[in-house]
Amino acid sequence: MDENINYISTRGDGEQVKSAAAVIRGLAPDRGLYVPEKLPALPCRPADLKEASYKDVARKILGAFLTDFTEEELSGCAGSAYDEKFDTPAIAPVVKTGKAYFLELWHGPTAAFKDMALSILPWLLTAAVRKEGEQKKIAILTATSGDTGKAALAGFADVPGTEVVVFYPKDGVSVIQECQMLTQTGGNVHVYGIRGNFDDAQTGVKDVFGDASFAEELASGGIRLSSANSINIGRLAPQVAYYVYAYAQMLAGGWIAAGEQINICVPTGNFGNILAAWYAKQMGLPVNRLICASNENKVLTDFINTGVYDARREFILTSSPSMDILVSSNLERLLWHLSGGDSKQVRKLMTKLGESGTYDAGAGIKAALNEFYGGCAGMAESHAALSTLWREENYLLDTHTAVAYTVYLGYRVQSGDDTKTLIASTASPYKFAGSVAGALSLPVGKNEFQTIRNIEIATGLPVPESLSALDTRAVIHGTIIEKTAVKEAVRAALTAAAAG
Repeated sequence: MDENINYISTRGDGEQVKSAAAVIRGLAPDRGLYVPEKLPALPCRPADLKEASYKDVARKILGAFLTDFTEEELSGCAGSAYDEKFDTPAIAPVVKTGKAYFLELWHGPTAAFKDMALSILPWLLTAAVRKEGEQKKIAILTATSGDTGKAALAGFADVPGTEVVVFYPKDGVSVIQECQMLTQTGGNVHVYGIRGNFDDAQTGVKDVFGDASFAEELASGGIRLSSANSINIGRLAPQVAYYVYAYAQMLAGGWIAAGEQINICVPTGNFGNILAAWYAKQMGLPVNRLICASNENKVLTDFINTGVYDARREFILTSSPSMDILVSSNLERLLWHLSGGDSKQVRKLMTKLGESGTYDAGAGIKAALNEFYGGCAGMAESHAALSTLWREENYLLDTHTAVAYTVYLGYRVQSGDDTKTLIASTASPYKFAGSVAGALSLPVGKNEFQTIRNIEIATGLPVPESLSALDTRAVIHGTIIEKTAVKEAVRAALTAAAAG
């Protein structure tokens, strides 16, 4: 690895740390997010990766970011992560349709894109712990809008030296997502529903990370907090790999020429997935426009178009619940980069957001946002696009990817841009069966699992193995807490774990 890259906080505490320490910490002590001091260049030309396996591409991209890890360590992590737990050897195949190319990121054990990073994060974390000589147990603390929670629970279940505590909005995830979390086995897993929305869960988790006295209390008991959310650079860096891999697949398929620019369209709520695409572009991947797709909770669309971030709005529950977010954590990283690494400005903006729910990023950042297109799509139009694509091409989307596809179609008409476009397909349609069945005018069963079977019968598409017998599994977790009780729940979970 040619260049050594250190990590610093977006809010400027000034401390440089190696990537292993950043992975262990998750969040910086000043509540900022760790960013590479400079973004690395692609370690090789995409054309040289046309025949490469996914694990080989992941190893190369991670090697560019995590420069204090050895090649052997990264090869071991990638080999352990991207194996038979995925239902296709391609891991993340690209499928061509009439108007777009879909990067299927849902072939892992929980049928959602979070598997792509959370299959490798436990291996990166345990390697980092060995490198740093960390003696404390690592407690993974995570807020989820649906998919991160299950992927974190599955990834860290029974991993020695870890505990994982997940918080999700009780009425803000799909039936399938909730069932996946509540039936998760493992002696080190803890799941809590909160009476509130995802932003409440995320705020509660960030408050715990920012509580120095609580950190000292846990440390005295031999526990150190970390995160599996994309606020952790160990979650974000692996996501860059699949955009590079997708471009190489498009080359291998003869769909693009070497060096040809593509657009990338991403359905996003917390901004991590599209930030990874932006990172890939900055590293040298030939990308023209980044299309940021929002549902009715269109705070990111408005920000990209105005430069003003305003979370003071109604929180809307939609059929794409993983995007039902008003405070997008990873946007803070983009602000840092677009401001030229001005930590004081980022800290000022984040303080304003915390105090008033809004901020104006300023003319400089607003001008730099022109790399992005921000668009939104409501449930009716995205369901219609989902139905049309199935009817005309027998290709079925989940509700989040349908939002992205709808926004892309609108962008294409509005801009006249016919650049070939890669759309991040973020979940299996079966994870949101009720909404997908409604879009296809199929009968909704007496429960979500009957609806899954109705879709399978009507479409002939196989149900992912991880979802096929979910309704027969025992519910293990079921505690519901107030949104103000996150710290108490963490204390209770980790105290019980220590006693056990």
